[in-house]
Amino acid sequence: EMHYLHAALSETMRLYPPVPIDTRACLGDDVLPEGTFIAKSWFISYHTYAMGRMESIWGKDCYDFKPERWLENGIYKQENPFKFPIFHAGPRMCIGKDMAYIQMKSIAACVLERFGIDAVLKDGKCPEPLLSLTLRMKGGLSVKVKERCL
Repeated sequence: EMHYLHAALSETMRLYPPVPIDTRACLGDDVLPEGTFIAKSWFISYHTYAMGRMESIWGKDCYDFKPERWLENGIYKQENPFKFPIFHAGPRMCIGKDMAYIQMKSIAACVLERFGIDAVLKDGKCPEPLLSLTLRMKGGLSVKVKERCL
């Protein structure tokens, strides 16, 4: 089940969502839960990159990488998908979500079992995000890979 790895992957996607901004079209007049009116044919966007860093959503430590925020007594706890909309929410929830986690965990386990990986930061600075349809790093991420002795 790899609860800690599942939590680490969720925390990574909270801070670095694969799709940083998403847009939807309204099929009919609607009102958002907090009272905002959305008319038919309007587009609405939500910014998952910004949401993952909002103190009002995640608390004062919102910029910290803390996989423990996803664990309760060592067991992964599912977060409200409207708070963590990486795989969307409600009737449009991604049906491949569980498969995506299985694939991420499988790849991480296989790679980390065989290799040690260290990020190489240019000038000691964290990479800058490059916003596009999918989130990327400006200039990529340089790493040093070392085979583990088995």
